[in-house]
Amino acid sequence: MGLLSLAIWTPIAFGAVLLALGKPQHAPLVRWLALIGALAGLAVTLPLYTGFEVGSAAMQFVERYEWVQRFNIHYHLGVDGISFWFVPLTAFITVIVVVASWEVSDRVNQYMGAFLILSGLMVGVFSALDGMLFYVFFEATLIPMYLIIGIWGGKNRIYAAFKFFLYTLLGSLLTLVAFIYLYVHSGGSFDIATWHRLPLSSTAQTLLFFAFFAAFAVKVPMWPVHTWLPDVHVEAPTGGSAVLAAIMLKLGAYGFLRFSMPIAPDASREWAWLMVGLSLVAVIYVGLVALVQKDMKKLVAYSSVAHMGFVTLGFFIFNDLGVSGGIVQMIAHGFVSAAMFLSIGVLYDRVHSREIGAYGGVVNTMPRFTAFVLLFAMANCGLPGTAGFVGEWMVILAAVQHDFWIGLAAATALIFGASYTLWMFKRVYLGAVANDNVRKLIDIGSREFLVMAVLAVAVLYMGIYPKPFTDVMDASVADLLRHVAQSKLR
Repeated sequence: MGLLSLAIWTPIAFGAVLLALGKPQHAPLVRWLALIGALAGLAVTLPLYTGFEVGSAAMQFVERYEWVQRFNIHYHLGVDGISFWFVPLTAFITVIVVVASWEVSDRVNQYMGAFLILSGLMVGVFSALDGMLFYVFFEATLIPMYLIIGIWGGKNRIYAAFKFFLYTLLGSLLTLVAFIYLYVHSGGSFDIATWHRLPLSSTAQTLLFFAFFAAFAVKVPMWPVHTWLPDVHVEAPTGGSAVLAAIMLKLGAYGFLRFSMPIAPDASREWAWLMVGLSLVAVIYVGLVALVQKDMKKLVAYSSVAHMGFVTLGFFIFNDLGVSGGIVQMIAHGFVSAAMFLSIGVLYDRVHSREIGAYGGVVNTMPRFTAFVLLFAMANCGLPGTAGFVGEWMVILAAVQHDFWIGLAAATALIFGASYTLWMFKRVYLGAVANDNVRKLIDIGSREFLVMAVLAVAVLYMGIYPKPFTDVMDASVADLLRHVAQSKLR
């Protein structure tokens, strides 16, 4: 079994074992097994980095086995510089979420099992080189996340879970139609690399582009199909919000790079104005919406929409700096958004409120915790030296090279990001102690400190030394842009 298969099936296997341990007396064993499974899933991704050939645009660690012979469907895996970092990132966030969820007491085996299974499925999405295999993994991720929201979420969890499921499923159905068209048009192949080489008419490319858009724009989510995200984040448990923001939103952005741009390059260039326009709306308008939120989770959810707007903006200005900046922003957002949601979870576990007005002066009773939150808030603002700065700065520079006014509009997001993040931080953490709930708060213990410290190291390391991240992707990004620049019109 190859490394990518191990990265997919190790957490899934541990998750399946956990589902069999359903008795309350098994809860301590379940927690440790979940941690061992998450750490094992992370461990098998480490040789991917040491063995990755930097400077090559080819798919690496390739595995290919016949799966459904009749329809020429293969279990075909591989990663390149574009997809590579999302495999260890997924495994890393899973470890963080398992440790952060240690105190969960309701159906612990199902909760931990769902996260481990979800982790393996998401790695499968980033690794799949067969269209049908990608689709199976892409849709299968909905099931554990739907259950996580619907079972362990807030009082409106059923509404949020249905909204999440229906939005993402309906968009994906058009992508399935696109895959079937490509299968027929390619002479019966689901191989994604074969699809990249297909000569397609202008009409076919346009239809395929919008079929892909229906699934991937919802998943990102782009404005105006973003409305499901704030509702889902508010109702999801803390771990669910962290995984959703850190990894699941990246599945849609990754789809644009793997399918929309290389399969329909002419349509991608033709409709780039639309993608840039929608991205700028997300960056500016949604940033303003975040300013007026009273719920911390909803504010960070809108912040995620704005930050992901940078990602799609970087992709569709078609230069190396922009695409690389978009990918770097995806990775950085994985660290920062997970940290922001887990920080909110720390307060919610103690006060059972997400309302900004329920807090004030937290620094007086939780100084160690507030120090971490300040770092994460600065990263969310895009402060130089943190992970949040690198990708946004690359995208802004690329946008200015492309068109000064687009770059200027994108740069305003840094102002809005600082405004809503620091305004929330001021009201929640600074000043005098606001009420008895805050006065009774106890600072973070060793387990919570460990989670915060690991995320802080990741945020600072990527912000100070992003070279290992960008070196891996440079060759694959250049190869993608060369491919997009070549017309495939018949």
